[in-house]
Amino acid sequence: MKNSDGDKRDGKDESLGPVLADIGGELARHVEGDPDGMFLYAEAGEGWYAVAVFKEESDQVRYYSPTSELGDLVWEVWNSEEPEKRWAVMEYEIKGRKFDVQFQFPDEIDPKETEMDRRPRVIERRFGDKPVVYPPWPSE
Repeated sequence: MKNSDGDKRDGKDESLGPVLADIGGELARHVEGDPDGMFLYAEAGEGWYAVAVFKEESDQVRYYSPTSELGDLVWEVWNSEEPEKRWAVMEYEIKGRKFDVQFQFPDEIDPKETEMDRRPRVIERRFGDKPVVYPPWPSE
């Protein structure tokens, strides 16, 4: 996994800085308050992306459905790279008033696994055994 200063990025972080900051702003709007403790997990590939948003609370982790704006921003980050330098996984965390972004590249993940295979492990690694609270399913 490479952070935003990783060698595979070739100095693109200066141009990505504003859009990465916009992701933090959108996360703050999405939770209508303090984004401290927010965690965004995203995967992307040719023609698709998946985004999941979590916020750590004292004794649990709350899942937030991603907004279309978040999806657009994640897609912009992925598409801003030359095809051979595009990441497969992005982990975006807000700590206090700062954010940290980690990237994994296609050669760093198991191609036989899906996002739904990887995401639970990442959530457990990030939040330990705290239960994840998902919103109720809409009534039919």
